[in-house]
Amino acid sequence: MAATVINSIGRRKSAVARAYMSVGTGKITINNRELTNYFPSGILQYVVTQPLVLTGNEGKYDIKVNLDGGGVTGQAGALSLAIARALCEIDKEAFRPILKAKGLLTRDSREVERKKPGQPGARKRFQFSKR
Repeated sequence: MAATVINSIGRRKSAVARAYMSVGTGKITINNRELTNYFPSGILQYVVTQPLVLTGNEGKYDIKVNLDGGGVTGQAGALSLAIARALCEIDKEAFRPILKAKGLLTRDSREVERKKPGQPGARKRFQFSKR
């Protein structure tokens, strides 16, 4: 793996993460910003780095990410999936069972349900009055 770049894609809600992983010092750059700068919340940083920590690869790969769409939670989930998929491309036999057991290789397909006409929300109804 001499200077090869592995790219993968992850999606969550309406967020799309394109990750480019190469051997390096463990630097994660998202839209030309540091991980701690882009995701100030410790919980979201944990979600993003979870695939690396579980497989024991924190500090081994530089990851450059293009994130687009959605909010911070969706973006963190999309990035986590992209990193997990990239790790599987590196060493499928070793990493795939670990990541699959924790559910990190599954695309979370839940989307926001649309608002229907004549209602205040997707499922909510206006108050019913018999008289």
